[in-house]
Amino acid sequence: MRQLNLAYQVERFGLVIVWVAVILLFGAMRPDTFLTWSNFSTIFGSQAVLVIVTLGLVVPLTAGDFDLSIAQVLTFVSMVTAILSAKLGVPLWVIIPTVLVLGALVGAINGALTLYFRVHSLIVTLGVGTFLHGITLWISDSQTIGGVARALMQWSIIERFLGIPIAFYYAIGLAAAMWYVLSYTAFGQQLLFTGRGREVGRLSGIAVGRVRLLSFVASGVMGAIAGLIYTGTTGSANPSSGTMLLLPAFAAAFLGATCITPGRFNPWGSVVAVYFLVTGINGLSVLGFRTFVQDLCYGGALVVAVMVSQLVSGRKERNL
Repeated sequence: MRQLNLAYQVERFGLVIVWVAVILLFGAMRPDTFLTWSNFSTIFGSQAVLVIVTLGLVVPLTAGDFDLSIAQVLTFVSMVTAILSAKLGVPLWVIIPTVLVLGALVGAINGALTLYFRVHSLIVTLGVGTFLHGITLWISDSQTIGGVARALMQWSIIERFLGIPIAFYYAIGLAAAMWYVLSYTAFGQQLLFTGRGREVGRLSGIAVGRVRLLSFVASGVMGAIAGLIYTGTTGSANPSSGTMLLLPAFAAAFLGATCITPGRFNPWGSVVAVYFLVTGINGLSVLGFRTFVQDLCYGGALVVAVMVSQLVSGRKERNL
Protein backbone atom coordinates (compact mmCIF):
# COMPACT_ATOMS: atom_id res chain seq x y z
CA MET A 1 0.00 0.00 0.00
CA ARG A 2 2.82 2.37 0.90
CA GLN A 3 4.56 1.57 -2.38
CA LEU A 4 1.40 2.42 -4.34
CA ASN A 5 1.03 5.69 -2.45
CA LEU A 6 4.69 6.54 -3.02
CA ALA A 7 4.35 5.78 -6.73
CA TYR A 8 1.30 8.04 -6.93
CA GLN A 9 3.11 10.90 -5.16
CA VAL A 10 6.07 10.53 -7.51
CA GLU A 11 3.67 10.66 -10.45
CA ARG A 12 1.96 13.74 -9.04
CA PHE A 13 5.15 15.67 -8.46
CA GLY A 14 7.32 14.07 -11.13
CA LEU A 15 7.36 17.18 -13.30
CA VAL A 16 8.26 19.33 -10.31
CA ILE A 17 11.16 16.98 -9.54
CA VAL A 18 12.36 17.13 -13.16
CA TRP A 19 12.01 20.93 -13.08
CA VAL A 20 14.24 21.12 -10.02
CA ALA A 21 16.73 18.76 -11.71
CA VAL A 22 16.80 21.00 -14.80
CA ILE A 23 17.48 24.03 -12.61
CA LEU A 24 20.32 22.22 -10.86
CA LEU A 25 21.77 21.03 -14.16
CA PHE A 26 21.85 24.46 -15.81
CA GLY A 27 22.90 26.01 -12.53
CA ALA A 28 25.92 23.73 -12.34
CA MET A 29 26.85 24.54 -15.94
CA ARG A 30 26.32 28.32 -15.77
CA PRO A 31 26.06 29.34 -12.10
CA ASP A 32 27.12 32.94 -12.70
CA THR A 33 24.37 33.66 -15.26
CA PHE A 34 21.62 31.07 -14.73
CA LEU A 35 21.51 30.89 -10.93
CA THR A 36 20.80 34.57 -10.39
CA TRP A 37 17.68 36.17 -8.98
CA SER A 38 17.49 38.57 -11.91
CA ASN A 39 17.33 35.60 -14.30
CA PHE A 40 14.57 33.87 -12.33
CA SER A 41 12.60 37.09 -11.86
CA THR A 42 12.72 37.48 -15.65
CA ILE A 43 11.55 33.88 -16.14
CA PHE A 44 8.62 34.29 -13.75
CA GLY A 45 7.60 37.79 -14.78
CA SER A 46 7.92 37.44 -18.53
CA GLN A 47 5.63 34.41 -18.82
CA ALA A 48 2.57 35.66 -16.92
CA VAL A 49 0.65 36.14 -20.18
CA LEU A 50 1.43 32.58 -21.30
CA VAL A 51 0.27 31.24 -17.94
CA ILE A 52 -3.05 33.06 -18.24
CA VAL A 53 -3.60 31.86 -21.83
CA THR A 54 -2.85 28.30 -20.70
CA LEU A 55 -5.31 28.62 -17.81
CA GLY A 56 -7.89 29.90 -20.28
CA LEU A 57 -7.43 26.78 -22.41
CA VAL A 58 -7.79 24.50 -19.38
CA VAL A 59 -11.46 25.44 -18.87
CA PRO A 60 -12.87 24.24 -22.22
CA LEU A 61 -10.36 21.37 -22.31
CA THR A 62 -11.78 20.16 -19.01
CA ALA A 63 -15.22 20.14 -20.63
CA GLY A 64 -13.88 18.23 -23.65
CA ASP A 65 -13.67 21.19 -26.03
CA PHE A 66 -10.85 23.11 -27.72
CA ASP A 67 -10.46 26.87 -28.06
CA LEU A 68 -8.10 27.80 -30.87
CA SER A 69 -9.31 31.40 -30.85
CA ILE A 70 -7.92 32.42 -27.47
CA ALA A 71 -4.63 33.69 -28.89
CA GLN A 72 -6.51 35.89 -31.36
CA VAL A 73 -8.78 37.11 -28.56
CA LEU A 74 -5.59 38.21 -26.80
CA THR A 75 -4.35 40.03 -29.90
CA PHE A 76 -7.73 41.62 -30.65
CA VAL A 77 -8.18 42.84 -27.07
CA SER A 78 -4.60 44.10 -26.99
CA MET A 79 -5.20 46.12 -30.16
CA VAL A 80 -8.55 47.49 -28.97
CA THR A 81 -6.92 48.49 -25.68
CA ALA A 82 -4.07 50.28 -27.46
CA ILE A 83 -6.42 52.11 -29.84
CA LEU A 84 -8.78 53.21 -27.07
CA SER A 85 -5.94 54.27 -24.78
CA ALA A 86 -3.33 55.73 -27.13
CA LYS A 87 -5.47 57.14 -29.94
CA LEU A 88 -8.79 58.00 -28.30
CA GLY A 89 -7.64 58.73 -24.74
CA VAL A 90 -10.31 56.55 -23.12
CA PRO A 91 -9.59 56.00 -19.40
CA LEU A 92 -8.62 52.54 -18.18
CA TRP A 93 -11.66 52.22 -15.91
CA VAL A 94 -13.75 52.23 -19.10
CA ILE A 95 -11.36 50.15 -21.23
CA ILE A 96 -10.97 47.23 -18.83
CA PRO A 97 -14.66 46.24 -18.47
CA THR A 98 -15.22 46.94 -22.17
CA VAL A 99 -12.57 44.51 -23.38
CA LEU A 100 -13.58 41.89 -20.80
CA VAL A 101 -17.11 42.02 -22.22
CA LEU A 102 -15.64 41.67 -25.72
CA GLY A 103 -13.74 38.56 -24.62
CA ALA A 104 -16.89 37.09 -23.07
CA LEU A 105 -18.82 37.87 -26.25
CA VAL A 106 -16.30 36.01 -28.42
CA GLY A 107 -16.49 33.05 -26.04
CA ALA A 108 -20.29 33.10 -26.20
CA ILE A 109 -20.16 33.12 -30.02
CA ASN A 110 -17.78 30.14 -29.98
CA GLY A 111 -20.05 28.25 -27.62
CA ALA A 112 -23.27 29.11 -29.44
CA LEU A 113 -21.93 28.08 -32.85
CA THR A 114 -20.47 24.85 -31.46
CA LEU A 115 -23.63 23.87 -29.60
CA TYR A 116 -26.36 25.09 -31.96
CA PHE A 117 -24.85 23.84 -35.20
CA ARG A 118 -23.14 20.83 -33.60
CA VAL A 119 -19.83 21.64 -35.28
CA HIS A 120 -16.61 20.50 -33.63
CA SER A 121 -15.09 23.22 -31.44
CA LEU A 122 -11.77 22.93 -33.30
CA ILE A 123 -13.41 24.12 -36.53
CA VAL A 124 -15.54 26.82 -34.93
CA THR A 125 -12.79 28.38 -32.83
CA LEU A 126 -10.28 28.20 -35.68
CA GLY A 127 -12.71 30.08 -37.91
CA VAL A 128 -13.66 32.64 -35.25
CA GLY A 129 -9.99 33.18 -34.40
CA THR A 130 -9.09 33.75 -38.04
CA PHE A 131 -12.01 36.18 -38.39
CA LEU A 132 -10.81 38.06 -35.30
CA HIS A 133 -7.31 38.24 -36.74
CA GLY A 134 -8.75 39.86 -39.86
CA ILE A 135 -10.58 42.45 -37.73
CA THR A 136 -7.37 43.13 -35.80
CA LEU A 137 -5.42 43.75 -39.01
CA TRP A 138 -8.24 45.99 -40.27
CA ILE A 139 -8.57 48.24 -37.21
CA SER A 140 -4.80 48.53 -36.79
CA ASP A 141 -4.00 48.95 -40.49
CA SER A 142 -1.50 46.11 -39.86
CA GLN A 143 0.60 48.46 -37.73
CA THR A 144 1.97 48.20 -34.21
CA ILE A 145 0.34 50.77 -31.94
CA GLY A 146 2.23 52.13 -28.93
CA GLY A 147 1.73 54.86 -26.36
CA VAL A 148 -0.73 53.09 -24.06
CA ALA A 149 -1.55 54.59 -20.68
CA ARG A 150 1.34 54.42 -18.25
CA ALA A 151 -0.99 53.18 -15.52
CA LEU A 152 -1.52 49.94 -17.44
CA MET A 153 2.23 49.46 -17.72
CA GLN A 154 2.64 50.44 -14.07
CA TRP A 155 0.34 47.67 -12.90
CA SER A 156 1.63 45.06 -15.32
CA ILE A 157 5.41 45.18 -15.34
CA ILE A 158 6.77 48.29 -13.60
CA GLU A 159 5.36 47.48 -10.15
CA ARG A 160 7.27 44.60 -8.61
CA PHE A 161 7.16 42.45 -5.51
CA LEU A 162 10.33 40.61 -4.49
CA GLY A 163 11.79 41.80 -7.78
CA ILE A 164 9.12 40.00 -9.85
CA PRO A 165 6.66 42.00 -12.00
CA ILE A 166 3.18 42.19 -10.52
CA ALA A 167 1.74 40.42 -13.59
CA PHE A 168 3.16 37.14 -12.23
CA TYR A 169 1.00 37.46 -9.13
CA TYR A 170 -2.09 38.09 -11.25
CA ALA A 171 -1.42 34.79 -13.02
CA ILE A 172 -0.92 32.93 -9.73
CA GLY A 173 -4.08 34.50 -8.33
CA LEU A 174 -6.08 33.36 -11.35
CA ALA A 175 -4.64 29.85 -11.01
CA ALA A 176 -5.68 29.76 -7.34
CA ALA A 177 -9.19 30.98 -8.19
CA MET A 178 -9.53 28.38 -10.95
CA TRP A 179 -8.29 25.62 -8.64
CA TYR A 180 -10.94 26.57 -6.09
CA VAL A 181 -13.70 26.66 -8.70
CA LEU A 182 -12.74 23.28 -10.20
CA SER A 183 -12.26 21.61 -6.82
CA TYR A 184 -14.92 23.08 -4.53
CA THR A 185 -17.84 24.44 -6.55
CA ALA A 186 -20.81 22.81 -8.25
CA PHE A 187 -19.84 24.33 -11.59
CA GLY A 188 -16.34 22.87 -11.32
CA GLN A 189 -17.72 19.39 -10.70
CA GLN A 190 -20.19 19.75 -13.55
CA LEU A 191 -17.33 20.79 -15.82
CA LEU A 192 -15.36 17.67 -14.89
CA PHE A 193 -18.37 15.38 -15.41
CA THR A 194 -19.07 17.00 -18.78
CA GLY A 195 -15.52 16.35 -19.93
CA ARG A 196 -15.57 12.73 -18.82
CA GLY A 197 -18.79 11.87 -20.66
CA ARG A 198 -21.45 14.24 -21.93
CA GLU A 199 -24.16 11.59 -22.17
CA VAL A 200 -23.44 10.45 -18.61
CA GLY A 201 -23.55 14.07 -17.54
CA ARG A 202 -26.96 14.59 -19.13
CA LEU A 203 -28.32 11.45 -17.46
CA SER A 204 -26.98 12.81 -14.15
CA GLY A 205 -29.04 15.97 -14.57
CA ILE A 206 -26.24 18.29 -15.66
CA ALA A 207 -27.11 21.02 -18.18
CA VAL A 208 -24.20 20.01 -20.41
CA GLY A 209 -24.89 22.67 -23.04
CA ARG A 210 -24.88 25.47 -20.47
CA VAL A 211 -21.69 24.18 -18.89
CA ARG A 212 -19.90 24.02 -22.25
CA LEU A 213 -21.13 27.50 -23.19
CA LEU A 214 -19.87 28.96 -19.91
CA SER A 215 -16.51 27.25 -20.40
CA PHE A 216 -16.09 29.07 -23.73
CA VAL A 217 -17.13 32.36 -22.12
CA ALA A 218 -14.56 31.83 -19.34
CA SER A 219 -11.87 31.10 -21.93
CA GLY A 220 -12.75 34.31 -23.80
CA VAL A 221 -12.53 36.36 -20.60
CA MET A 222 -9.15 34.82 -19.76
CA GLY A 223 -7.95 35.65 -23.26
CA ALA A 224 -9.07 39.25 -22.71
CA ILE A 225 -7.23 39.43 -19.38
CA ALA A 226 -4.10 38.10 -21.09
CA GLY A 227 -4.51 40.75 -23.79
CA LEU A 228 -4.70 43.53 -21.21
CA ILE A 229 -1.60 42.32 -19.39
CA TYR A 230 0.26 41.77 -22.66
CA THR A 231 -0.43 45.36 -23.68
CA GLY A 232 0.72 46.63 -20.30
CA THR A 233 3.85 44.46 -20.40
CA THR A 234 4.98 45.57 -23.85
CA GLY A 235 3.49 49.06 -23.82
CA SER A 236 2.07 48.45 -27.29
CA ALA A 237 -0.11 46.18 -29.40
CA ASN A 238 1.15 44.10 -32.31
CA PRO A 239 -1.42 42.67 -34.78
CA SER A 240 0.27 39.25 -34.78
CA SER A 241 1.50 39.08 -31.19
CA GLY A 242 -0.77 36.40 -29.77
CA THR A 243 -0.36 33.87 -32.58
CA MET A 244 2.95 32.61 -31.21
CA LEU A 245 1.43 31.80 -27.81
CA LEU A 246 -1.09 29.18 -28.95
CA LEU A 247 1.29 26.21 -29.34
CA PRO A 248 3.17 26.87 -26.06
CA ALA A 249 -0.13 27.20 -24.22
CA PHE A 250 -1.45 23.87 -25.54
CA ALA A 251 1.89 22.21 -24.79
CA ALA A 252 1.77 23.48 -21.20
CA ALA A 253 -1.90 22.53 -20.73
CA PHE A 254 -1.35 18.93 -21.84
CA LEU A 255 1.95 18.63 -20.01
CA GLY A 256 0.29 20.02 -16.89
CA ALA A 257 -2.28 17.22 -17.09
CA THR A 258 0.50 14.74 -16.27
CA CYS A 259 1.25 16.19 -12.83
CA ILE A 260 -0.37 17.48 -9.60
CA THR A 261 -3.66 15.83 -10.65
CA PRO A 262 -2.48 13.25 -13.22
CA GLY A 263 -4.89 12.50 -16.02
CA ARG A 264 -6.84 15.73 -15.55
CA PHE A 265 -6.31 19.24 -16.87
CA ASN A 266 -5.58 21.32 -13.80
CA PRO A 267 -4.41 24.88 -13.10
CA TRP A 268 -1.42 24.17 -10.85
CA GLY A 269 -0.09 21.52 -13.20
CA SER A 270 -0.37 24.03 -16.04
CA VAL A 271 1.57 26.67 -14.08
CA VAL A 272 4.33 24.16 -13.30
CA ALA A 273 4.43 23.05 -16.96
CA VAL A 274 4.77 26.62 -18.27
CA TYR A 275 7.71 27.40 -16.01
CA PHE A 276 9.31 24.01 -16.57
CA LEU A 277 9.32 24.58 -20.33
CA VAL A 278 10.45 28.19 -20.05
CA THR A 279 13.23 27.28 -17.61
CA GLY A 280 14.55 24.69 -20.07
CA ILE A 281 14.45 27.15 -22.97
CA ASN A 282 16.09 29.84 -20.86
CA GLY A 283 18.85 27.45 -19.79
CA LEU A 284 19.55 26.40 -23.37
CA SER A 285 19.68 30.07 -24.39
CA VAL A 286 22.19 30.76 -21.62
CA LEU A 287 24.30 27.93 -23.02
CA GLY A 288 24.26 29.64 -26.42
CA PHE A 289 21.65 27.64 -28.34
CA ARG A 290 19.75 29.49 -31.03
CA THR A 291 16.09 30.51 -30.99
CA PHE A 292 14.92 27.44 -32.95
CA VAL A 293 15.29 25.51 -29.68
CA GLN A 294 12.07 27.16 -28.49
CA ASP A 295 9.99 25.60 -31.26
CA LEU A 296 11.71 22.24 -30.75
CA CYS A 297 10.89 22.30 -27.03
CA TYR A 298 7.27 23.40 -27.37
CA GLY A 299 6.48 21.09 -30.29
CA GLY A 300 8.18 18.09 -28.71
CA ALA A 301 6.58 18.81 -25.33
CA LEU A 302 3.10 18.90 -26.86
CA VAL A 303 3.52 15.52 -28.58
CA VAL A 304 5.06 13.85 -25.51
CA ALA A 305 2.52 15.42 -23.14
CA VAL A 306 -0.46 14.22 -25.20
CA MET A 307 0.92 10.66 -25.29
CA VAL A 308 1.68 10.61 -21.55
CA SER A 309 -1.69 12.12 -20.59
CA GLN A 310 -3.46 9.50 -22.71
CA LEU A 311 -1.49 6.73 -21.03
CA VAL A 312 -2.31 8.10 -17.57
CA SER A 313 -6.02 8.53 -18.41
CA GLY A 314 -6.20 5.02 -19.89
CA ARG A 315 -4.59 3.47 -16.83
CA LYS A 316 -6.94 5.29 -14.48
CA GLU A 317 -9.96 4.11 -16.47
CA ARG A 318 -8.74 0.49 -16.29
CA ASN A 319 -8.32 0.81 -12.52
CA LEU A 320 -11.89 2.07 -12.02
